[in-house]
Amino acid sequence: MIVILKPKTSKEQIEEVVLEVQKLGYRPHPIHGELQTVIAAIGDERTHHTLESLTVFPQVERVLPVQKRYKMVSRESKSEETVVDVDGVKIGGGNFVIMAGPCSVESEDQLISTARAVKARGAKILRGGAYKPRTSPYEFQGLGREGLRILAAAKMETGLKIITEVLSERDVEHVCEFADVLQVGARNAQNFQLLIECAKSRKPILLKRGMSERIEEWLLAAEYILSQGNPNVMLCERGIRTFETYTRNTLDLAAVAIAKKESHLPVIVDPSQGCGRADLVPVLCRGAVAVGADGLLVEVHPFPAEALSDGQQQVDFTVFSQLVSELDPFLKTTKQKLL
Repeated sequence: MIVILKPKTSKEQIEEVVLEVQKLGYRPHPIHGELQTVIAAIGDERTHHTLESLTVFPQVERVLPVQKRYKMVSRESKSEETVVDVDGVKIGGGNFVIMAGPCSVESEDQLISTARAVKARGAKILRGGAYKPRTSPYEFQGLGREGLRILAAAKMETGLKIITEVLSERDVEHVCEFADVLQVGARNAQNFQLLIECAKSRKPILLKRGMSERIEEWLLAAEYILSQGNPNVMLCERGIRTFETYTRNTLDLAAVAIAKKESHLPVIVDPSQGCGRADLVPVLCRGAVAVGADGLLVEVHPFPAEALSDGQQQVDFTVFSQLVSELDPFLKTTKQKLL
């Protein structure tokens, strides 16, 4: 159930309704919009008192059931788009962001040169893996804590915000010391204890879709984070596993459009993981903008052929510069502005 409050309801009036929701046996989660506040009431109608009684409060506009399994993620609970604020970089609601950088942090020179290059070409957030989940135990696993230190150095040098992946619950606290955005990768998309631990950090979280995850499961994974009181979630489409072998994965741009329709959360597209081929990344970036994505997560490397991981899907500085320049007409069509 959701409790929709009238516009211009004061903080005191919101708190009054929150306390009443608790008295009725529900867990209240206020969702603050620009014009109105909605309180998501989590609980079982069959065993709890009805929320209809809240309509006696003058600040309550109406009480509605949410039919979706993902209550707080659904547009039924919040019609306006969520804007995720990454330390001043506001993503969603018409703001389009580019996150770019290497698949893996390999050295300080490599990362800082990449950070400078992507910043000059419009990126606001630097991506880079310090901890790398690899299919084979013999492949490069990342630099770990040294990689985090290098990410911090790149941030100090360029001012770019940092997004990096967290692999386990035990790493969350330490990664939070360096990252502005926590990335939960495809392999951990339904690691619910990790999602809960990340949510508790209150950091913005980029939640990648699992490689065989249905859209509803993806949105329910996001629900785990929101239900812990952290509204700062971005969904990320990064390709799904299909029978096709020409590409590493199949980038599901239809899922982007559906996620935008079903949810109020920003949706980011990772075209690099999405196809596994650098030559297809530029056109998939344009396609992502065309279907309404709120941003891109692009793998960029100074010398892709020498990369320690996934070199075949990373673009070099020249290609990255060109693909960014080609986004403008598509952004105009979707009425978005590049941050």
